[in-house]
Amino acid sequence: MPKILIIDDEKDIRNLLAKTLELEGYQVKTAERISEGWTKLSMEEFDLVLSDVRLPDGSGVDLCRRIKEKFPLLEVICMTAFGNIRDGIQAMKNGAFDYLVKGDDNEKLIPAVAKAIEKAELVRRISHLEQRLNQQVGFDTILGNSKEIKKAISLAIKVAPTDTTVLLTGESGTGKEVFANAIHGASTRKTQSFIAINCSAFGKDLLESELFGYKAGAFTGATKDKKGLLEEAHKGTVFLDEFGELQGDLQAKLLRVIETGRFIKLGDTKETQVDIRIIAATNRNLEDEVSKGHFREDLFYRLAVFQIALPSLDSRKEDIPLLAYHFAKRFAQKEGLREINLSSEYAEALKAHRWKGNIRELRNVIERSVILLEGNNLTVDLLPVQFLQDQPSIHLTSWSLKDLEKTHIEKALAHAGGNKTKTAELLGIGLTTLYRKMEEYQLAAES
Repeated sequence: MPKILIIDDEKDIRNLLAKTLELEGYQVKTAERISEGWTKLSMEEFDLVLSDVRLPDGSGVDLCRRIKEKFPLLEVICMTAFGNIRDGIQAMKNGAFDYLVKGDDNEKLIPAVAKAIEKAELVRRISHLEQRLNQQVGFDTILGNSKEIKKAISLAIKVAPTDTTVLLTGESGTGKEVFANAIHGASTRKTQSFIAINCSAFGKDLLESELFGYKAGAFTGATKDKKGLLEEAHKGTVFLDEFGELQGDLQAKLLRVIETGRFIKLGDTKETQVDIRIIAATNRNLEDEVSKGHFREDLFYRLAVFQIALPSLDSRKEDIPLLAYHFAKRFAQKEGLREINLSSEYAEALKAHRWKGNIRELRNVIERSVILLEGNNLTVDLLPVQFLQDQPSIHLTSWSLKDLEKTHIEKALAHAGGNKTKTAELLGIGLTTLYRKMEEYQLAAES
């Protein structure tokens, strides 16, 4: 559902616009001032901003320029109670989609909003496709020399050119979406859409409407027809992550899609036909779920025609230095570093760790280390304190847990420029805890 932000200091107009647009099927948020609107723009993703020109804390025309600089895919319509040719020209120069006069252009508002939303969706889709074309999505992006990962890659390469449904299994964080992307990128559908959806991120009703779409009038608020993700992915690939979380009736509908390519939208009476490939992923043991009656047996066997088990990071320890260096280079580039090295002790510490979060956890640890880095060499003192406690083979300048923690906090403070809130977020602790630790270790308040 498209999202619109209205910024207007006149409460009656603001509420009237919101109500009108909600009746048209849009999701609407409002703000009274530029500062409030900017905060909402920073926290949520919108498709369109409707902004008054004259606001208590600035000009809507200037705001338009700021929005287009910060959020280039977001469309802006400027509104004013006093038509001014100069403001109108400047608004359009600043990137506004349209400039409307309140009262005189009321009948133009809804069509203008619809066209702006349509443009925003088109530009977003084109941007997404360009990103995909510029990204490496082949099997060369899957790093590792262990026999476990090579076996998984070999299976994926064999199934990629077919239209067979694929089931990816393995622990959370083992790279299922990377594999799904690579399979799509090596398939005959590679020039078409790849749409990924996390089945555990939505409630049942919302997931059903997102997947299958709906007809106008299907439920309260459904004022317009909506295509679901399955229809949007026509001729392409749909990646269903956390597939094991699906409830019974959705399992039945997806089984029919896999077998026939047909489904019925919410509120519709006729079937919709799609040509899609489905790649599903789960960290659950679906055979156990079948035996417990939580997962349909017929759907499991339909998915398990081609199953690829992704190895945990702990089962491929030899690949850890290669993966770590890959992530370190990526994050170093973000930090403006041209060169980056891993000390032998740092690499050994990574290999000795128990990676419950797999590759995702490794990536996070490397990113944290690069952020705290001074110089170009990753050393063990950049690892989280709790990470080192059970690794007696690591050489440290001090074995004192307090010294390690103090050094870690000092580096985080320095990186955050002394900003306590940012430092607390970086360290993953509460602000009160940070202040208590600073007092305990006698760290200067201005640090």
